[in-house]
Amino acid sequence: MGIDSKQLREEIVQPTLRFLDLGNDDSAEELLLGTASQESHMGTYLKQLGGGPALGIFQMEPATFQDLWDNVINHREELREKVCDFEKYNFASNSMVYNLKFACAMARVQYWRWPEKLPEPDDIEGLAKYWKKYYNSIEGKGTVAEFILNYKKFVK
Repeated sequence: MGIDSKQLREEIVQPTLRFLDLGNDDSAEELLLGTASQESHMGTYLKQLGGGPALGIFQMEPATFQDLWDNVINHREELREKVCDFEKYNFASNSMVYNLKFACAMARVQYWRWPEKLPEPDDIEGLAKYWKKYYNSIEGKGTVAEFILNYKKFVK
């Protein structure tokens, strides 16, 4: 059993989204909760099963983490300052294993970097497709159907 979704929503996701202030908070909130549901079964796993590289409840790979720093965060001073507020000592991908707000911020930035508008917060299929396209990727093993099932199981 993973993290209680209501507590994750209220204690981690909502405050992180408010602080980052990147817009579309209602949709981003559901997308992040769905991502945690799909990627780690709501925090059941902190490291990717099978020896893969993904870390934290959002299962971000270190290469994606580094790409975000190099190509998104470091080029936007206000965003960098906000993300750095979540992790003051260890700006490494392994911080996402133990620092839930930092992991949440990084996952949000991964979605924010793309120009396509987020689906409506109640459009779970649309959120699942967005996750697949911009987080899991075409090469990823996860499916839209799995995302929807895990969202229903862990979030709603």
